[in-house]
Amino acid sequence: MNAQTALTIGQEALVLLLTVSLPVLLAVLVVGLLVSIFQAITQIHEATLAFVPKLIAAVAVFAIAGPWMLNTLVDYIRRTIESIPQMVL
Repeated sequence: MNAQTALTIGQEALVLLLTVSLPVLLAVLVVGLLVSIFQAITQIHEATLAFVPKLIAAVAVFAIAGPWMLNTLVDYIRRTIESIPQMVL
């Protein structure tokens, strides 16, 4: 394996990481923004009010997009493992 192959594998892994984590991060970001706006309007500054909705949103996204995330990760790992014999040459 040369340096270019290692860099390509690392780049693909980082892109996959961003792709798989994006739905959860966006959902938590939107919910956090909405809760912050609600807290600013009502002047209620309760820590659980910010944490619980984010947790529920993350669990919901994992429930909806979890199979896609798992399939994407398994496909990447399968491709990487299957390419090992070609890397040795």
